[in-house]
Order: sequence, then C-alpha cells, then structure tokens
Amino acid sequence: MSFLDRVEVIDWGLIDYREAFLRQEKLVEQIINKETSEKIIVCSHSPVVTLGRGTKAGDVFAWKGETIEVNRGGRATYHGPSQIVLYPLIYLGGDDADYATKKIPARDLHAYMRTLEKSVQLLLAEMGISSQAQARQKQVGADAEADATGVWVGDQKVAAIGIAVKKWITSHGIALNVQDDPNAFQGFYPCGFQTTQVTSLEKLVGKKIDRASLQKRWVEILLEQL
Repeated sequence: MSFLDRVEVIDWGLIDYREAFLRQEKLVEQIINKETSEKIIVCSHSPVVTLGRGTKAGDVFAWKGETIEVNRGGRATYHGPSQIVLYPLIYLGGDDADYATKKIPARDLHAYMRTLEKSVQLLLAEMGISSQAQARQKQVGADAEADATGVWVGDQKVAAIGIAVKKWITSHGIALNVQDDPNAFQGFYPCGFQTTQVTSLEKLVGKKIDRASLQKRWVEILLEQL
C-alpha cells in the first residue's frame, strides 16, 4: 500500500491548543506502535502563544493571552483562528518495511521542513504570489541577516514552521496566516522577528479568502510533495 493510500487526513476544526497537543502525542505513540496509520491533521486554534525549545528571554513581553511551552523547535509563535495549521504525523525513518517509501530522503529533517515550505510556496504560486523559503532576514537583536525558516513574501512572513520528532515520527508542523487579524502577533517577537514582519494571505491578495477551498487545495499539494 502506498503512502497516499494509507495516510489519513483528519480535520479537527477549531480546537484548543492543549487538546490538540495531547491528541498529537497520543497519535504519535499509536503510530510508533503501529496501532494506527500516519496522519495529516488540519485545524486552527483559539489565540495562544506557544514557546518552542528555542524561545529566548524577552521574546514575550506584553502578550495578554495564554502561553504554552511545547516540545517543537523554534521560538515563540502565535496560533489563532485566522490561521490554517497542518500537523503531519508521518514516519521519516525509511527503514521499516511496513511504511511506504516517500519522496523525502530518510531521516532528513531539513528536507522535510523544506517540503512543508514548498507546499505553501506552490499554493501561493497558484494565487499569483511569488514567495521565498529560508529567506535572509534579520531577527530582533541580531547583528546580521541569517536564513529564516518559513515562507516569506519580501520581508514579511506568511507561514511559520516548528516540528518535533520522536522515533522518526513527526509532529507539530506549519501554520499559514490566512485572514488579517490585527490582534495577532502582538506583545511578543514572533519567531524572533518584529510584528511588522508578519503578513497574511488576505493582505497579500487584497480580498477575502475561501478558507475551505484553500485548505483542501493545500492538503492536496502537501500530499503530492510527500
């Protein structure tokens, strides 16, 4: 059975971040134990700032809402209902006959992250938007520009990545800013950048976006890339 035939896409809708985190952890254990198939989780969250393993002192300074420490890479970032989030729970080990071969080289986390970014870039390209992954950008307090993960349009970030891996099963994933929300990304440095360095698809295209159609197409593209 191929990966595309076996992977299950699940839509959790709007879900509390803590609940989604616990569900992910449970599913990862089930995938490790071969009690369930690999998944692509689609969802969005109530407003929250999550603190990844790379979060630095001072990253959050005036955020008024909930904060949660998590086991993904990266610094502080925002999740909210204005986003669409994809959490792929897939095996990257490449040495288990029960898992089909994918397009990503075995145990190559960098290739996996570039694949997540590429799925957004291809989606944006279909909307006439040119974007860049791993763009050279300058974080708050940095002396110089450096490669910045995620998907960028000019000097503004439209999608952020943060992943975790356990026994080569991935969790967490990528968040795409769809709707313009002036209350998002306030009171902290998103991924170490200024709030002004974050944008949304609505800002980029200058009109409202059909979330359902966008979500469906994004999942299709990601599955094609995986």
